[in-house]
Amino acid sequence: MVGIKSDVGNVRELNEDYAAFIEDERFKIYLVADGMGGHNAGEIASNLAVKSIMRYLMEHSEENEDLLLNSVKYANNEIYEISQKNDKCKGMGTTITGCFIKGDIIQVVNVGDSCCFSIKGNEIKKVTKDHSWVQELIDAGAITEEEGRVHPKKNIITRALGTNSSVKIDIFNIDKNESSMFLLCSDGLSNEVQKEEMVEIVNRYKNVNEACEKLVDLAKARGGKDNITVLLFGGEV
Repeated sequence: MVGIKSDVGNVRELNEDYAAFIEDERFKIYLVADGMGGHNAGEIASNLAVKSIMRYLMEHSEENEDLLLNSVKYANNEIYEISQKNDKCKGMGTTITGCFIKGDIIQVVNVGDSCCFSIKGNEIKKVTKDHSWVQELIDAGAITEEEGRVHPKKNIITRALGTNSSVKIDIFNIDKNESSMFLLCSDGLSNEVQKEEMVEIVNRYKNVNEACEKLVDLAKARGGKDNITVLLFGGEV
């Protein structure tokens, strides 16, 4: 089962998040993208990122080496080229996080500050690492993680798809025995809801769609200052 929920939140007028998945006999892919708020055509960039990655995977599924990595590079190029040709899309960009499953391979991809968490029982682990200005301060020891959660510049990202002709992409290889579920989300959830609260809700509501609804409701109750997107699925291969 796959649960998915995207909400504009309490403040924004436009939902620039986009999420989708494919469960094909050849592979599975689950993706969440968050268009850059305040930039031109963020909603176009997030939609294009997800659809371009899925299209590349469908057309090149027989390839084995670097398939996920190449699909994200392809998406980056698609977004960048459109932004260069269309003035209304100039400067558009998006985060991307996703989980790819093919045979015994499980890989997580990340650019920006959308997140992937792995869940096993009552344990939850953040797989991805944010590409953000605040994360760099945390890594440097200038601020604590708790200070980072409330930092006024926590939404400034240092990497995005589509803003340049090339992009540095993080790929994480996951042991299939380490997780029973994965939770992907935009920072509209992770900025408002702590990971311990996420796993508690996932375990309380066994229906994945209901769990996604409850997570979004909690983020909105905390302020819902950004778009909120959650994608939850079982990670067994």
